Amino acid sequence: MNASIAQSEATCRLYQQLEEADTRTQKLSLIPRLILAIFDDFYLELCDYPLRAKRAFEANDTRESILISKDRLGLYSLFVSTHGPRIEALFPELANDVELWDHIDERYEPLIMARYEADIAFAFAHSIRRNVCHVVWRPVAYSFIGRARDRGLSSAMAHQRFAVGREIDASLLISVLQLPRFKVPFARLYEDATEIAGQLNRLLGEGELDIDSLASIEFVEGAFFRDRTAFIVGRMVSAEGAVCPLALALLNGDDGVVVDAVLYRTSDVHNLFSSTLANFHVTNNLYYQVCVFLSSTMPLRPLGLHYSTIGFNHVGKVAILDDIKEQLIENSQSFSSSPGFDGTVAIGFTFDQCSYHLKVIRDKPTRAYKWGEFEGIDAVLDKYRQVHEINRAGSMVDNVIYFNLELERAMFSEDLLADLLTNASESVQESGDKVLFRSLIVQLKIIPLPVYFETASNEEVRKSIVNLGHCIRNNLAANIFNKDLDARNYGVGRYGRVFLFDYDAVEEFTGIHLATNLDKEEGEEDIPDWFFSKEFVFLPEELESGLQINDRDIRRAFREINAELLTLEFWQSAQQTLQRGGVLQTTAYPEERRLQYLANP
Repeated sequence: MNASIAQSEATCRLYQQLEEADTRTQKLSLIPRLILAIFDDFYLELCDYPLRAKRAFEANDTRESILISKDRLGLYSLFVSTHGPRIEALFPELANDVELWDHIDERYEPLIMARYEADIAFAFAHSIRRNVCHVVWRPVAYSFIGRARDRGLSSAMAHQRFAVGREIDASLLISVLQLPRFKVPFARLYEDATEIAGQLNRLLGEGELDIDSLASIEFVEGAFFRDRTAFIVGRMVSAEGAVCPLALALLNGDDGVVVDAVLYRTSDVHNLFSSTLANFHVTNNLYYQVCVFLSSTMPLRPLGLHYSTIGFNHVGKVAILDDIKEQLIENSQSFSSSPGFDGTVAIGFTFDQCSYHLKVIRDKPTRAYKWGEFEGIDAVLDKYRQVHEINRAGSMVDNVIYFNLELERAMFSEDLLADLLTNASESVQESGDKVLFRSLIVQLKIIPLPVYFETASNEEVRKSIVNLGHCIRNNLAANIFNKDLDARNYGVGRYGRVFLFDYDAVEEFTGIHLATNLDKEEGEEDIPDWFFSKEFVFLPEELESGLQINDRDIRRAFREINAELLTLEFWQSAQQTLQRGGVLQTTAYPEERRLQYLANP
């Protein structure tokens, strides 16, 4: 990617003028316009990614699709880290003078006030500010004009509505399938449309959908791209206004585009848009309206996460903070320590009705830390950032990291605040009626696995053990190995899936030394070959004990269900596949939703 050198004539001209400026007043006048010009370069590049993803889908270029996702996640940071030092070099006073930045803000905000993407432009300017200004413990604004939810309910429309008569017919589905406007043909457009219509009418007739009657179907204009799959995303709406999700998964092959799956359960679409997967590239620039539309089909999923899921992470940051503050007020609660076990590396906190779990890295880990010398807070944050910037393969919770965030002191219980100020003083500071976080990690709340086991039925426990195995396998597909396999680092989501959510002990799987002691004769005392390895050594036969699950029945179930995970051969095969550039299998939606299965239930 050449984003670091993507520079418009306007940006070049303003840099030249800044270099030639003689006075502070001239420089202060130029900086806001320069930052906006740089932002325009960034936003132009950002909006091109969905079009690139569409072209990669049409060319059936899976490798390019994966590279696009990786590049896009790093684009924002790349622009900030490239231009921040350039600005500082031309105006060194900005590095330590907060008041100069306040003057810049006053001139910058009127330039962006009327823009649709004003929130992103505002966040971008403050990221430049944080990169240049080295004054610590200075709060950064994470809000701008209006609320994201309100902007998303404005008059602009991001979707098309198709009225339905007595039943859905194939011609209507043909119109829907053509919304992405692909430059490659469908392999069997009429046949797929006919099959989908027939199956949806059957499901409606049998009462299998979450609505009793159907008045219309509505679809976001454009398509959602991720890896080798494209999705057309919509909803079925009853005459009374009830909503049922509907998403069509498309693949492109040698014969053209085909429909691979029809997703119509809330859980299907919720898992599809989970932040445990890579972001979608959406060929619709009305991102506020798109996210409000998505929220209507997944009402239990916080709106802020929808923005992040389609790649607008900084709008998502603001919306997440709005969610948290609103939930605090509505429930008259305050933050308290998270239930369950204390974190070894992080202090976790939340409140009962909060949709999120928040954590701060400790100044030093607790005595339970087992990975040698602690590398420091920044090293841990880098682990969380690494997970954020990859395809999380459906089994790692995404995280939002805030820097220099200021919150009201009244939001925190006295015990929690004392814990934070004592054990995370490098990251948390109290100032009057405010609490300032130098860094704060926010994740969607899930139930830690040991806590879940306390009240789960035998059937639920067995299902979670199956899903824990899937989680570990999916992590490997993302080239992620969790050294700390303790079950407390895994949690259960709303629809029963198991996710990894603690990342201070993650490493690239391809760099892990795999070994076994099962090839030793009983009583053999020789030092094993792997003992002096400089890499972390993993013995698969120790996986079960590493989970630290005390219940014998649960451990037995894990051993029976996930027997292959206890063998060296499984891990070696997976590692070798990745090392030669191969891809390990993951699934974004249930097999039973594939069109071939729907047609033959």
